[in-house]
Amino acid sequence: MATPVIDAQVHAYERDRPERPWIGFLHGPPEVTGDQMVAAMDEVGVDGAILVSPYSMYRYDASYALEVHARHPGRFGLVKPFDPSAPDVAEQVAEWARADAVVGARIMLPDPFAVEADDPGLNRILAAGAETGLAVNVLCWGNAPLLGGLAQRNPGARIVLDHLGLRQPFEPPAPAQPFADLPKVLALAQYDNVAIKITGACTLSHEPFPFDDIWDPLRRIFDAFGIERCLWGTDWTRAVLLVSYAEGVDAFRDSDRLSDSERSALMGGNAQRVYGFTPRR
Repeated sequence: MATPVIDAQVHAYERDRPERPWIGFLHGPPEVTGDQMVAAMDEVGVDGAILVSPYSMYRYDASYALEVHARHPGRFGLVKPFDPSAPDVAEQVAEWARADAVVGARIMLPDPFAVEADDPGLNRILAAGAETGLAVNVLCWGNAPLLGGLAQRNPGARIVLDHLGLRQPFEPPAPAQPFADLPKVLALAQYDNVAIKITGACTLSHEPFPFDDIWDPLRRIFDAFGIERCLWGTDWTRAVLLVSYAEGVDAFRDSDRLSDSERSALMGGNAQRVYGFTPRR
């Protein structure tokens, strides 16, 4: 049986409305509903995705992600952010882990230099992830050493570094030196409990599709971590102003820089294993 194609990070959200108001703003269309996300996936042959409740809009409320799953059972594994400052955050993670289709938790650090690796809240979330078996996704782009400290303190936690650990743009142009911090990211490969999302990679390219200039640095990541700890994804819809959904898929599916076995692992097999998620279409 062929390995399913699994996008390691997508978002879905409703229009801003009083019944479910946006707290902030995420680059993208006025809405990308679950129905629209599934239609986009079907159009390009993506079998399933890790649906990450968008922090920018809903903060720690994952009610819409749960609604999307109920409407499209089998297509999404669910991840939500948690507030490290909440005194009962470990209990919140445990409760979340019991919900249908849940595969992970997320730590959002918009300013990753404002905390240290000994932060009690961050470590409570990671300990709860280890206890419940949930993968803990961490956004700390620009401060890869912070993740190293967390991984060292929590060897039993499955940690997934979001978005290559590198700052990524929300609109053109790409940063002048998008991979300048890559050596710090590669240093995290020493921690066996850390996987890395190859999500949003195309937004770092200075070239049009098929984004040939990203492949040499990506190969350094694959070689350091091993392809088995790397998870492809699009970060749709954050990337909408830079890359189409089809381009984010086809840049990897059609690339001659991956062997067939690498492509199968990167674009689905690893997500199955790391998140314990197998989609049903």
